[in-house]
Amino acid sequence: MAMRSFFKEIRSMKVTELPSYLKPMFTLGYVKRTLARGLDNYHAKYIETNSVDPLFHICFGGMAFSYLVALPEERRHLEHQQHAKQHAAASAAH
Repeated sequence: MAMRSFFKEIRSMKVTELPSYLKPMFTLGYVKRTLARGLDNYHAKYIETNSVDPLFHICFGGMAFSYLVALPEERRHLEHQQHAKQHAAASAAH
């Protein structure tokens, strides 16, 4: 919902007005306040209600993080495998 209202606000602006509107959002203080507000909202929604959802969030977040960490090595492996296949096909043609 926050993104929808943000895009609604900037849609009505001119391009020349955007930098002055967006610049305060990239300060350290603004980011800290936004993160603190988000953590407070998360705590109120999930922790105080004794919900099991934070456990699911950790599990799925861990899986996504693990996948992203392994992705570059997996891509290198697939590229090497494809290169070897092409090289073998070229050698067989001679």
